Amino acid sequence: MAEKIRITTPFTEEQSRKLKAGDSVLITGVIYSARDAAHKVMTEALDRGEKLPIDWHDQIVYYLGPTPAKPGDPIGSAGPTTSGRMDKYTPQMLDQGIKGMIGKGSRKPEVVESMKKNGVTYFAAVGGAAALIAKSIKKYEVIAYSELGPEALAALTVEDFPAIVVIDSEGNNFYEIGQKPYRKE
Repeated sequence: MAEKIRITTPFTEEQSRKLKAGDSVLITGVIYSARDAAHKVMTEALDRGEKLPIDWHDQIVYYLGPTPAKPGDPIGSAGPTTSGRMDKYTPQMLDQGIKGMIGKGSRKPEVVESMKKNGVTYFAAVGGAAALIAKSIKKYEVIAYSELGPEALAALTVEDFPAIVVIDSEGNNFYEIGQKPYRKE
């Protein structure tokens, strides 16, 4: 098994462009969680010419809707949300400087084109491993849109957050590459 690549945030375009589809990574630092409701609010704010509550430059967004935390824990289960739900907002959000996205599932071609244009990496967090993923989250702090509950924009301090590069900044897709040897032609 290949050695895991360690990433520390902020996550720059230079770091993003070094990663290849299929790479396993461990992320340490601050990442931000936002799901479709937060993406809708942010893109509507941008459409009105308003400033967003955070600077997305060189940041990673995790498509997450956590469960409530047990006493003493910063967060409950923290598994990924299906990324396709953010696709209609993603190109506009990537133009804000996001360099990494974490979720699960495939992305639309227009999202992949925007990723290539902006030098962005799409990571998958393992669905079904939400309790395990939560152990890598050391702090969870809502920073905007608290009225959205678990879909609020939040800062997560993570240590060795496990993820896999699914689509790299060149558009190579591990969901396709990984299946190729097993397909009957």
